[in-house]
Amino acid sequence: MADTYETLIERADVAAAAAARATLDNVRDRELRSEKVWRQLAEQTRARFGQREIQERESAARRAAEAELRADLAAANAATGEP
Repeated sequence: MADTYETLIERADVAAAAAARATLDNVRDRELRSEKVWRQLAEQTRARFGQREIQERESAARRAAEAELRADLAAANAATGEP
């Protein structure tokens, strides 16, 4: 199951709240480490999906340019009578 950015942030918030409530230093430290890791994972997830969106836009633009080129070639061939 892939975690979403929002889910990871929620987990980080839960860890931060647990750290704030902790009375023992080792428990507070553990929860703070947990929060840090959840936030790092959230940022990595956001970056990965952002990069994927950029790649998808570039691919769509490339496909559109190729389709336009094919259409232009077809029109040129039709004008000259070539198949």
